[in-house]
Amino acid sequence: MMYHCTIEKEGEEYIAQFPDMPNIVTCGFSHEEALAMAKEALDGILAADISQGLEIPSPTFNGGYPVAVANHIAIALQLRALRGDQSQTEIARKLGLSYQAYQRLENPKRANPTLKTLERIAGAFGKELSVTIG
Repeated sequence: MMYHCTIEKEGEEYIAQFPDMPNIVTCGFSHEEALAMAKEALDGILAADISQGLEIPSPTFNGGYPVAVANHIAIALQLRALRGDQSQTEIARKLGLSYQAYQRLENPKRANPTLKTLERIAGAFGKELSVTIG
C-alpha cells in the first residue's frame, strides 16, 4: 500500500506533505531526509488513527513520491476494508477466534499475525493471500 507525498524546498528545509492525508506535514534538511521523515510520519499517524478508530482516507493522489506503508499497518487497513459493515465479533466467529484476538489483528500497535492466520483470514473473506518479498 502506497501513499504519495509532495516535497518542496522552502528556505533551508524541504517540506513533505501528503495530499491524501492533510494532517501530515513534516520536513528535513535534504530531500532524502524529508522523504524519510514523511515515511515515519505516515506510519505514525496511520497507526494512531487506526487505533482510535478514525476513518482513514484511501490513497488516490499519484503524483510526487511514493511512500510505502509499513506492512503491519497495511494489513490492519486491509482487514478493516474487507470487514466492511460486518462487526469484529461477526468476523471473529467466522474465523473461530475470540473477539479480542480479532480486534488485535486490526490494531497495528498490537497485531503480529502469522502467515497461517493471514491465509485463514483471506479464506474467510473468499480471497487468496498473495505475498511479495522485495
